[in-house]
Amino acid sequence: MTTPGALMRATWSARTWLGTAHLLVGLPVGVATTVAVATLVPLILGFAITVVPAIALCTVLLTSLRVFTSWQRSRFSAFCGVDLAEVPVDEPGLLAAVRRPSTWRQFGYHTLAGVTGILMAAVVAGVWSVGFVFSTALAHGWLLPDRPIAGLDPHDPLVLLGATVVGLLALLAAPWVVRALVIVDVGIARGLLQPSHAEELAERVAALSESRADLVDAADAERRRIERDLHDGTQQRLVSLAMNLGITRATLGADVPESARVSIAAAHDEAKQALVELRDFIRGLHPAVLDDRGLDAALSGIAARSPVPVRLKVGLDTRPSRVVEAVAYFVVSEALTNVAKHANATRIDVSAETIGDRLWLVIADDGVGGARQELGSGLRGLAQRVGSVDGRLKIDSPLGGPTLIVVELPCAS
Repeated sequence: MTTPGALMRATWSARTWLGTAHLLVGLPVGVATTVAVATLVPLILGFAITVVPAIALCTVLLTSLRVFTSWQRSRFSAFCGVDLAEVPVDEPGLLAAVRRPSTWRQFGYHTLAGVTGILMAAVVAGVWSVGFVFSTALAHGWLLPDRPIAGLDPHDPLVLLGATVVGLLALLAAPWVVRALVIVDVGIARGLLQPSHAEELAERVAALSESRADLVDAADAERRRIERDLHDGTQQRLVSLAMNLGITRATLGADVPESARVSIAAAHDEAKQALVELRDFIRGLHPAVLDDRGLDAALSGIAARSPVPVRLKVGLDTRPSRVVEAVAYFVVSEALTNVAKHANATRIDVSAETIGDRLWLVIADDGVGGARQELGSGLRGLAQRVGSVDGRLKIDSPLGGPTLIVVELPCAS
């Protein structure tokens, strides 16, 4: 860019001529799209009182905008190596497309494409024409007419030499003019044909939400698989072992040493205790009653097992999704466990109700209070479970009590 050799090479570089072709091709494409848009818009306005033709023409216009945008993307990709990102379509339909800001940006781009195409192509064609015609003036000057042109004698050697110098300067300047115009053209296209920053963020949030939902579903499915394997495999073996030890214990003869009796009895008791712990563990993974009979029955089971008396109220107009049911179950289960361990409460009130498309859980106790998320991993775990499905958790637990936990969950997460 700073040496004479670099300036000369820029004139004949592939980048320069691809940019020139890009701007020249932009002329017919831009004019075609501008003419099409300028023709369709008055027709739509003319038929505005008649619903069916207006809707049909709007559909044709929106389809045309998508086609025109694909043409422009192909032009930028083929000549400039620039891949313009496509605007995501989050909601199909004519009204959604009309409300979408990207539609109006595309409309503006294709309306002005003819004007910008003509201007840029004229500048590029002009600078190259001046460069090639004037730089060869010494070779074809004898073909010029004898009369003065713009007050100058076309056969004057000084005039021909000056024209040649102007032409050479135009040839040297042409690559930078082309590249500057390409940069401007790419900037306009990126601003109007690509998603805006807000749309990119919205798309990223949607993708992250979808991937997070997939992870939550996968984790829930894995818990179900482990619960099923333990229930159908390990638990059945422990049941069989406990039964066999019980039968052996009951049928021991008098000739069996006392030490053997004690060992068998201890093994029987250990097997029964392990079975109880395994059942509790399986229930903690994912209770089968939640799938079979729903959240109402599962919460009733938790309330019945609680060492602190629980008054339960359930009002579910619609059944939440399986993931939300699991989150609600574990939130109530963990909350009741925390109350039994730390609150010194004498009663607990639990309600689960659906209001609109939200599931509301309210857990209240008359304990000593002082519960804080930052003070215990159990409450942080509740917040993480609730947050995994875009829910909200609020804890009100002043010192001295009472404690109130309010959870809001989407029914169809």
